[in-house]
Amino acid sequence: MSGATAVGAASSGTAEQPRPGRWLALGVLVLAVLLVGVDATVLGLAAPYLSEDLRPSGTQLLWIGDVYSFVIAGLLVSMGSLGDRIGRKKLLLTGSVAFGAMSALAAYATTPEMMIAARALQGVAGATLMPSTLALIRNLFHDPRERSLAVGVWGAAASAGTAVGPVLGGFLLGHFWWGSVFLINLPVMVVLVAVGIKVLPESRNPKPGPWDLASVGLSLVGMIGVVYAVKEAAAHGVGIGVAVAGVIGVLALVGFVRRQLRLTTPLLDMKLFSNRGFSGAVLADLLTILGLAGLLFFLSQFLQMVQGRSPLNAGLVELPAAVGAMGAGLAAGHVARRLSVRAVVSGGLVLVGLGLGACAWVSATTATPVLGTILFVVGVGAGFSFTVTADVILSSVPKEQAGAASAVSETAYELGSALGIALLGSVVTGVYRNFTAPGGVPADAVGAARESLGGAVETAGDLPHRAGEALLHAAQGAFTDGMEVAAVVGGVISLSAAAAAWILLRGHRLEGGEG
Repeated sequence: MSGATAVGAASSGTAEQPRPGRWLALGVLVLAVLLVGVDATVLGLAAPYLSEDLRPSGTQLLWIGDVYSFVIAGLLVSMGSLGDRIGRKKLLLTGSVAFGAMSALAAYATTPEMMIAARALQGVAGATLMPSTLALIRNLFHDPRERSLAVGVWGAAASAGTAVGPVLGGFLLGHFWWGSVFLINLPVMVVLVAVGIKVLPESRNPKPGPWDLASVGLSLVGMIGVVYAVKEAAAHGVGIGVAVAGVIGVLALVGFVRRQLRLTTPLLDMKLFSNRGFSGAVLADLLTILGLAGLLFFLSQFLQMVQGRSPLNAGLVELPAAVGAMGAGLAAGHVARRLSVRAVVSGGLVLVGLGLGACAWVSATTATPVLGTILFVVGVGAGFSFTVTADVILSSVPKEQAGAASAVSETAYELGSALGIALLGSVVTGVYRNFTAPGGVPADAVGAARESLGGAVETAGDLPHRAGEALLHAAQGAFTDGMEVAAVVGGVISLSAAAAAWILLRGHRLEGGEG
C-alpha cells in the first residue's frame, strides 16, 4: 500500500471541527517535551559533582548515567499502547507527577543505590511523556496543516530542551549544588499538571483490548538487553556477560514480534510496518540519530577537554544546532507540501551528513563561529528531517493507534542514540587508545590516560608539569583524530539514510498537500 493511500485510509471521511483551546493545550505538551529534553542532557554536567559527593564506583556511575535511557527504551512501546487504552491525558499527567517526585528523590539521594533507583523510576515516568504528547497532538489537530505546524512546535521544543539543558545545567552548577539540576523539573511539572487538567482533552482507543503484560515484559527485556549489550560492547568490548545480554535481548524481541502477530489486540500492531511511508520514516529517524548522537556526544567532550571551554560555554557553542532545528521544524510542513516529503527528508539528511563530514576538519584551534556554522547546518537538516518524519508517522495511522505509533518513533530515537554512541564510540576509542605516549611518562600513567580523555586530564594533573603537558597534548590530539574519523563515518551514515528515505518515501505526501 502506498504512503499516499495509507494516509487517506487513516483519515476520517468527514471533516472534523477545530478543537477550541488546542494551541493552549499544545503549550502544555511543549512543557512536557522541554522537561524530558532538559533532563536527558543535564546529568552529564552534574556527574563530576555527584561523584564527589556520593562516591559511586565506576560501575555505579555508569548505571546512574545509563539506567534512565535503558528503562525509557524498554517501556516506550508499552506506555504508548497503555495511553491508547486508559487515556493519553491521564497517562501524561500521572507520569508528570511521578517524574517530578522522582526528580526530587534524585536531587536528595544520599547513596549511589538511591540515585540509581531514582533514575530508573524517572525512566518509567519519562516513558509515559513523549508518546503521550505526540499522540495528543494527533487528536488535538484535525486540520493537516495545523497538525504539521504543531508537530514542528513539538520538535522545536525537544530541540530547545536538549540545548537548554547544558546551558541551564552549567549555570545551576556554578551557583548551587548538583541536586539543583533535578529540582528545576518541579516548577515545570506543577504548571504542566495544573494547566493540563483544564485544557487537555482526553483521548483513547474506543476498542482497546487488554494490555498484555507478557508483551510488556518481552518488550522491556528485549530493548534493555539490546541497548545494554550495545553500550557495554562499545565501552568494554564483547565479553560473556555482554553476549548473553545481547542474545537474551534479541530473543525477547523476536518473541515480542511473534506474540504481536498472534494476539487479536496486540500491544503494537505489526501491520503498521507494511506501510512503506511509516517504515521509511522510522528507519530515517533511527539512522539519522545514529549518525548524530555519537558524534555530538564526543563533541561535548572535545569542547571541554580539548578546547578547554567551561560547561556553560560549551553549551552556548552547541546552541546554534537547536536554533537551526527549531527554525527548520516550524517551516518543515509548509516546505514538504510545496516540494515533497522525500525531498525535504532526504535533503535534511544530506545537510546533516555534510555538517557531520565538515567536523572532520575541526581542530583544537577551530574558532567558535566555524563550529557554530557547522552545528547550525546540522540543526537545520535534523529539524527538517525529524519534523516531517514525525508528521508522516502520525498521519500514517488511525488516531486510535497514535500512542503506539508515536512510541515506535521514540523507540527508534532511543535505539539509534545507543547504537550511535556505541558505533562511533568504538571508532573514537579505537583511534584514541593507540596514541603514541611521549617519552619520560611512566607506563602506568600512560595506561590510565589511554582509558579515556577524562582519565588523561586527571593523570596529567598528577605528573610534573612538562611531562603532564606532553601527555595531555598527545591524548588531545588522538581524541581529535578519533573524532574526525567518527565524523566521516557519521556523515556516511546520514547520507545513506538520505538515499534510503528517497526510495522508501517515494510518492508519499502529507495530508493537505498538493502532491
